[in-house]
Amino acid sequence: MGSLRAGLILCLLQGASAFVSINQYVSGINQRRHRYSSLLESEKAPKHDTGGQALEDLPEEVQTKILAYQAYQEAAPKLGWPVDIRTLVQYNHGFAVMSTNSKAHPGYPGGSVVGFAPDDEGRPLFVFSGMSTHTQDILADPRCSVTIAAKEFKGAADGRVNLMGKCQLIKNSEEIAAAKETYLKKHPGAFWVNFGDFNWFRLEVESIRFVGGFARAGFVTAQEYKEAKPDPIAEFGGAVAQHMNEDHMQATIAMIQANVPSLEPDPNNPIEEALITSVDSLGMYVKVTREKPVSFLPKSFKLRLPFPRPAQDRKDVKTLIVEMTQASSSAAPEQKQT
Repeated sequence: MGSLRAGLILCLLQGASAFVSINQYVSGINQRRHRYSSLLESEKAPKHDTGGQALEDLPEEVQTKILAYQAYQEAAPKLGWPVDIRTLVQYNHGFAVMSTNSKAHPGYPGGSVVGFAPDDEGRPLFVFSGMSTHTQDILADPRCSVTIAAKEFKGAADGRVNLMGKCQLIKNSEEIAAAKETYLKKHPGAFWVNFGDFNWFRLEVESIRFVGGFARAGFVTAQEYKEAKPDPIAEFGGAVAQHMNEDHMQATIAMIQANVPSLEPDPNNPIEEALITSVDSLGMYVKVTREKPVSFLPKSFKLRLPFPRPAQDRKDVKTLIVEMTQASSSAAPEQKQT
């Protein structure tokens, strides 16, 4: 139980790193232990076959580390799926895969990489040539889906969303003008928007499927998506992440070691790299790579590193990161004593 005590001491030192209270921390561990026991007792419980040992078969100290880490990650403040999805769509690079019902090959789906820009309700706007196969498909059957990956997408641990609905031709001249203005903000070099054979379309979102990474997948309703607003900090979060990754990675490593239970400094398995993949008003997602995997974490994995409080603007993000870096430095000697 030494690791648990060390983790609790760190929580006290760091204010549990953004709203993660001691009660939440301990309660999360107990709940996870109960949940894992319940799942193990159920032969029908959905689970991945990872080929590893069951939690109950691991040493007590390892179980404690697993549950402490997972409880902390569960309690770490996050935007929530509707806002997360809306943010992903808003600050995407502006390209997606559209899947349509093929007119030329009935019964088969057609896939096209298309440019888009979301309107104020998060509905993707498109401008398509009449000659494109996907244009012919949606004119015959407007049912389609659009798969959008996060701007920082590099693999299965990163976010992506699938929006399903009907893609309708925009006919109203005022709506066309508004769509054109929105699209050009996202794609300023799209000179083809003025071509005579191009028409404007809008996806009326009816269903949303979201995968935020490993063990983070589900649905939100169209109404939840419509009502959500993009996180304002995430708009420039990529620039903050790039700066930290290029110039201050050791500070990121120190923040992780001082705040995240079971990831304290380990000379036998040091953190080799900590790349911030995204920043929002409540914290950061960081891809961590250690020298070797351990029983409960692979060599590379993504974790949530929350802020001590919500960030208000760009300057505030810098202030928070500086505060966390300074707190990490002061906590390091305490870690060695636990």
